[in-house]
Amino acid sequence: MIIKELSIIFPIYNEESRLKKSLIKLKKLFKSFKSIKIEIILVNDGSTDRTHELINTFIKSINNVNKKKIIYIHYERNRGKGYALKKGIQKARKKWNLTCDIDFSANPVEIKKWVKLNYIKNDKNCYFGSRTLKASKVKYSNHRYYLGNVFNYFVSIMFDLNLDTQCGFKLYHKNYAKKIFSKLKEEGYSHDVEIAILLKKNLIKIIELPIKWVHRDQSRLNIFFDGLIMIIKLIFIKLRY
Repeated sequence: MIIKELSIIFPIYNEESRLKKSLIKLKKLFKSFKSIKIEIILVNDGSTDRTHELINTFIKSINNVNKKKIIYIHYERNRGKGYALKKGIQKARKKWNLTCDIDFSANPVEIKKWVKLNYIKNDKNCYFGSRTLKASKVKYSNHRYYLGNVFNYFVSIMFDLNLDTQCGFKLYHKNYAKKIFSKLKEEGYSHDVEIAILLKKNLIKIIELPIKWVHRDQSRLNIFFDGLIMIIKLIFIKLRY
């Protein structure tokens, strides 16, 4: 299936230390997606550093044609990744919606590979990048790998979801994206699990696809502390559903 238009949504929080490099990569996307009409949605989730300033400077630096392809959402209070993605999906105008991490651990150009290999069969399914598939090319530390597997184990036994839920690279179609995200209650990192549950409850099939993914050392996720919080959040999600 050919993708003709795409909204790419990046949640951002306190990314000052590495944002300049990410914005350089982001600027290259305009050339990389010449055959696909794209819009880039940047959601600043209440950053307290210079993130807002850097994004504004970036937007002013690009030409008027590309400037029209950017939607910038900024609010004062930090709410969490799930909330940021929800705001981004609400503003998306293109038929397909891709969620990505601003550190480019997975580059949005991966979508072009999915299309070329005919992985996108129809617009009724949802497509998750998966780091656990044999065909995926993944680079990350051993402790992150094992802790990720522990979290996936909890998810599988609690919700019967055998997925790499926490990979941020996900492709949704507008026919159901806004509806699903409007029901989202979890605002933090565990939102991915709730989204998968909502998709399943609405009979939307989740297809896992191979991805090239590289762990960035400056990732804001604290594996141990945030991991514990996410496990607790899973319990609350279980009680909700």
